[in-house]
Amino acid sequence: MRLLVREDGTFVGTVGGGCLEAEVYATAKLVLQDEKPRTLHFRLTEFESPENGLLCGGEVTVFIEALTTPTLLVFGGGHISKVLAHVASLAGYRVEIAEDREDFASQARFPEATRLHVGPMHDLARDLPLGPHCYVVVVTRGHKGDGEVLAALAARAASGAARDQPRYLGMIGSKVKRVVLFKKLREDQGVDEAWLASVRSPVGLAIGARSHEEIAIAIVAEMIQVRRAGLLAGGGSPA
Repeated sequence: MRLLVREDGTFVGTVGGGCLEAEVYATAKLVLQDEKPRTLHFRLTEFESPENGLLCGGEVTVFIEALTTPTLLVFGGGHISKVLAHVASLAGYRVEIAEDREDFASQARFPEATRLHVGPMHDLARDLPLGPHCYVVVVTRGHKGDGEVLAALAARAASGAARDQPRYLGMIGSKVKRVVLFKKLREDQGVDEAWLASVRSPVGLAIGARSHEEIAIAIVAEMIQVRRAGLLAGGGSPA
């Protein structure tokens, strides 16, 4: 028997109904959030579950896993973004590109992208879908564009809606850039200090990356680390 639970709460199929299915459904909602598989065991006896009146007899084991495809949303269509889209696609991410220059947001330039968005950076950052399966990398062509994206994302985060929070947010740049830009966002935009601290910048694992290709690999590696952190904490293999 199979039960498919969607992110919006609707479902298809069944694992038997009743209190058993209710617990499976609730657990499936958790799995959709953290992508950590879980196994539930039920003994269908009145002795084991007197409050639920389970008289069927026997035992049931239910394995629950997430069937999700994470999305990488890249703000900026430059050289690093082009390589990043390719590496992320190979790692199983659905890639979307957001650009304010139409010439830099073409299917020819980003053959791996499933969607291309063109418009003012602030508007794109304000309106594009986010959520717990969305990974965001800010790599526009300059500090101004990066600041516009972060200001819009910070405003969305302030709303408190889970659908407006990406699972991962990184911005390319040096430590000096981070200090200068974050100071400006705090003073001019009133961006919360705690939210700024959540932005990964310099973005990517610290592996000494220099070339566009190495930087892209470092970023995707950090995204994978964030995505699989729960599994590693449970003793899984980092490979």
